[in-house]
Amino acid sequence: MNTDTPIACSLSAEELPNRLAAISAIGRDSLLSVSADGALRFRAEADTRDRLEAVIAAESECCSFLSVDLREEAGELLLTITGPGEAEALVSDLVHAFATEGQAV
Repeated sequence: MNTDTPIACSLSAEELPNRLAAISAIGRDSLLSVSADGALRFRAEADTRDRLEAVIAAESECCSFLSVDLREEAGELLLTITGPGEAEALVSDLVHAFATEGQAV
């Protein structure tokens, strides 16, 4: 991670609601659980992986200071999002955007 990268999302006010809607839709459709440390577990389906990879690619464009890891573990897709200390609130917001009603965050 480049330490010169500003800790700010570059999405416009018009783009942000669409991104959050896409993230929420993935959570609603495929999220299994969220651990206390914010790791997200999804059903290991090809469509879910494709959708998550698209969000990861998009997030790397607007929030290059974030580190996002997607891997398959124990028959599930595990997504972790981390960032520098100043980005803690944004990381939390992203995790919450995936979570649907009834999912503990």
